[in-house]
Amino acid sequence: MEFIIQSLYQDLHHQTKATKSHCWDVAQRLATEVGRICQESQRIQTSGEVESWARTLAQHRLKQCLRYYKLGSKRGRVQLQSLLSSIVYRYILPPQGSSSYQGRVALIEDFLQGFYLEALNLFRRETELPATYTPRSLLQLAEYMAFCERYAKRRIPLPRRRSQQLIILRAQTFSQKQPPEASVDMDSAAEGGYGGSDRDHGDPLVQQLRLILSDGQQSTPEGSLHDTVIDELLRYFEDRNQVDCADYFILRLRDLSAQEIEAILEVTPRQRDYLQQRFKYHLIRFALSHRWELVHQWLGADLDHNLGLTPQEWHNFYHQLTEQQQQLLKLKQDGLDAAAIATQLSLTVTQTEKQWFKLLEMAWDIRNRSVS
Repeated sequence: MEFIIQSLYQDLHHQTKATKSHCWDVAQRLATEVGRICQESQRIQTSGEVESWARTLAQHRLKQCLRYYKLGSKRGRVQLQSLLSSIVYRYILPPQGSSSYQGRVALIEDFLQGFYLEALNLFRRETELPATYTPRSLLQLAEYMAFCERYAKRRIPLPRRRSQQLIILRAQTFSQKQPPEASVDMDSAAEGGYGGSDRDHGDPLVQQLRLILSDGQQSTPEGSLHDTVIDELLRYFEDRNQVDCADYFILRLRDLSAQEIEAILEVTPRQRDYLQQRFKYHLIRFALSHRWELVHQWLGADLDHNLGLTPQEWHNFYHQLTEQQQQLLKLKQDGLDAAAIATQLSLTVTQTEKQWFKLLEMAWDIRNRSVS
């Protein structure tokens, strides 16, 4: 493994500002890990290409380490936290059946603190470092964060030739051990807003929904309504098997850029763009159809507030409606459900819902034009 140590050392020395001794120590530890993997893997041993495998594995570890090094201490921690949070999100539930987004965030942060300590202890053992070792320099921290990522993604064999990532198994165990009376400190769950450079940034509808979902107020009743919007949207995605949209939404709530989301989800810019468009489609359906009452209540744009329109806007809006649409609006204001309205208007329930969707979309467009 001497040639791998020398190669890793040269790359670390030229691509970082770390001291020579730190570069050499990290190079040795990475090479030792690679050597152990090659020796323990029967597939590698029987391939007849052990040296080629060793070089490939070493380069992979080097790239991971340099990626965290270039991100820096703060961004590197955020990247690792976001990556691991997105992996375990759906496996950690608050006690007593609650699925509050903020409750999950607090529990995930608690879980990850324990996981980081577990990873550090294993890192010390596998690299034969003293029990008191703690990463100090940026290169050492990058090495440790890269190790955490690899450790989290290790595949653990299960019965029936199945396997699972180690961090998911840890998360499931953690969640099962939560006592029913456990309490969650909601105030400790920091909430992020929407950000990034997505192409839909200028879309008024998505912009307004972003304001809903990134508002960090936690006072009652507004704060609880904010939580409900998030919880309902996540449930909407899960019910429709749009798990990747839910993952995308969680990362966007953490205020990550498009490039960071691509790295965490391991998708190309084109794939992320497609996912973003699908997310946007479902977001609009959720806001204007699935749970329009909830979203409009949060906006202060429900029927009691003329869908958020000014008196003049409401007058213009109402008079551009067809007679049937005006009847639909009046019946909605009277509190009738879709089935009752459909009967009175001689429509199907589906036709009624589509007509109502159009009305909400028209009102939303008017509000956005006045805002812009």
